[in-house]
Amino acid sequence: MAVNHDTADTADTADDAVVRLDEVTKSFAGNPVLRGVSLGLTPGEVHVLAGENGAGKSTLIKVLTGIHAPDSGRVLVDGAPVTFAGPGDARQRGLTVVHQELSLVPELTVAENIVLGREPRRRGGRFDRGQARARAADALARVGASLDPDARVAELGTGQQQLVEIARALADRPRVLVLDEPTAALSDEEAKALLGIVEELRDAGLGLLYISHRMAEIDRIADRVTVLRDGRVADTMSRTGMSEDRIVTSMVGRPVANLYQHGERRPSAQVRLRVERIRSRDVRECSFEVRAGEVVGFAGIVGAGRSELCRLIAGFDRSDGGVVTVDGRPVDTARPASAASAGIVMLPESRKSQGLFPAMSVADNVCTGTRLGRRPLGRTSAGARRSAARSYADRMRIKAAGLDQRVAELSGGNQQKVLLARCLARRPAVLILDEPTRGVDIGAKADIYALVNEVAARGVAVVLISSELPEVLGLADRVLVMSGRSIVAELSGAAMTEEEVIRHATGSANAPAELTQR
Repeated sequence: MAVNHDTADTADTADDAVVRLDEVTKSFAGNPVLRGVSLGLTPGEVHVLAGENGAGKSTLIKVLTGIHAPDSGRVLVDGAPVTFAGPGDARQRGLTVVHQELSLVPELTVAENIVLGREPRRRGGRFDRGQARARAADALARVGASLDPDARVAELGTGQQQLVEIARALADRPRVLVLDEPTAALSDEEAKALLGIVEELRDAGLGLLYISHRMAEIDRIADRVTVLRDGRVADTMSRTGMSEDRIVTSMVGRPVANLYQHGERRPSAQVRLRVERIRSRDVRECSFEVRAGEVVGFAGIVGAGRSELCRLIAGFDRSDGGVVTVDGRPVDTARPASAASAGIVMLPESRKSQGLFPAMSVADNVCTGTRLGRRPLGRTSAGARRSAARSYADRMRIKAAGLDQRVAELSGGNQQKVLLARCLARRPAVLILDEPTRGVDIGAKADIYALVNEVAARGVAVVLISSELPEVLGLADRVLVMSGRSIVAELSGAAMTEEEVIRHATGSANAPAELTQR
């Protein structure tokens, strides 16, 4: 696709930009990741960096903040070429980053985390706790966080920890702040509050490079958007020339329309999964059915019990009672292996802690727990696993240097695709997907949505958990709403709306009329 720039899109100049990348390239093990990237960051601007997982965003951030040195090209600060000795050098020049994975020390206090690495000292070298508290209070005030500087970070919620991380970055008084997917692990309310802080920092004159996959966020805060694709700048657009279609098309190299098309999917009358009165300490008694070829979505607010219910069905957690059947045959849910033998396969919510083996190769991760690549008597080899995994990796459009590449080296979206490829390799009768698109870009989402339709069209019963209501409503044939750790509503047809889901999820659907009308 030809690059289409607005006249205003290239308005930043060496004089305007605090920092600029000029024709930067970077490769790893002969694999080019950045290919002649140029980008400038100016004061008082939110510059959004978008792109598919694996497009080069993380590497660009690391070059910009001194973690990696470019192979060629230049980094310029205030128009002058610089060579960073490391991240500390970049910070001293006013460039600070908050990575997606938080780097706080849980056992230390908020104040200790904020001054970590630059601790105030008294005479004799002793730690000055009072000065640390004062610095922390000042940094927390900049992000509007009313937190106790003496609170242990381990006791804080995810949203509060994110604020501490940003406050720590602001304690350096940076000129440019890089935020890498800062709302990925936050609730909707926490995300809205954080976006408000971003706007305040911009209005105070800070330059921000903001990485996000969420179109609603980009629409709210972006003054300019640069899209990376395959390590190159595919497009740069000012706010006046920005549109979701243009961003998405630039990201994936093709128009992505009708994301939620059901295609030729036609659920049958046959009940493939039946759950009767299953319960546990974390789940109240629940019953439901999923037909062959049907996608049933689970909606609800955080803590409603959706993941906990599905973990009981897949045997990950022990139930206190109830019956699960697949095609009429009872399933032993006491162990995940027994549920898997019955055809129940679950994609867990956390790919890193519950699913992937980061130190293992793509091929090994795809083949784990399957018969793929095995010969008689269970013998196998790396070549056999590569050969067996290739069709699944191609089907999921996994971007990797090769099937022998360690999964830890892949982008988050491609790690998710590896886990989905393993689910497919197990040839499920029932596929449970818990937040399958969390933290992945729009192109990967389109691939995952196509997969859901594909497996359902083959007669698999699909259970989908997602916190994104448009996703649940767009993909599902029916939606079950959970609240208070039980199923409180079943929605189908015209009743499948965001308003109806929210009414049932929050309990307002059953509230007295005089309360709901206030």
